[in-house]
Amino acid sequence: MSAVMIAVVLLGLLALVFGAILGFAAVKFRVEGDPLVDQVESLLPQTQCGQCGYPGCRPYAEAIAGGDQINKCPPGGTATMEKIAELMGVEPQPLSATTEQQVKKVAYIREDECIGCTKCIQACPVDAIVGAGKLMHTVITQDCTGCDLCVEPCPVDCIDMLPVTQDIKTWNWKLSAIPVMQLEEDKQC
Repeated sequence: MSAVMIAVVLLGLLALVFGAILGFAAVKFRVEGDPLVDQVESLLPQTQCGQCGYPGCRPYAEAIAGGDQINKCPPGGTATMEKIAELMGVEPQPLSATTEQQVKKVAYIREDECIGCTKCIQACPVDAIVGAGKLMHTVITQDCTGCDLCVEPCPVDCIDMLPVTQDIKTWNWKLSAIPVMQLEEDKQC
């Protein structure tokens, strides 16, 4: 056999051995997650903004499952807090004073001052900022949660957090607040 064939066979055997070891380890050392944490996390907005005091939505979900307050998520707002309260079987609480925002804010980039460094894009947890290196950036206001994480990394301080005024473009139905009655349909076969 040639040296190339021997190398290919040896690498194939090594891949099989290490694959078997990793497969065994994955089964043997599997860590079961807490289903309550998974359910709470699925209700959170997944912005990973840290406004709740935790580094992301998963740690906050773990804290809620451990007994922490359910009212610390400004991007989720009252609707998310009410869903978590229903899941946890506790009374809904008003948003905490430290996290409650009276007026929703979104980031606004003064494009004439933007140098295109992309630091704001890297900081945005919901990818609401678009642009390319050394070109101006802009914010997709519909996606911006107002977490304020893009302001600090900006080296030229060209990002402002502006309040969103409700007008025909920004108003939306509060569908979670509208009571909906589900009708059972008779299935006839």
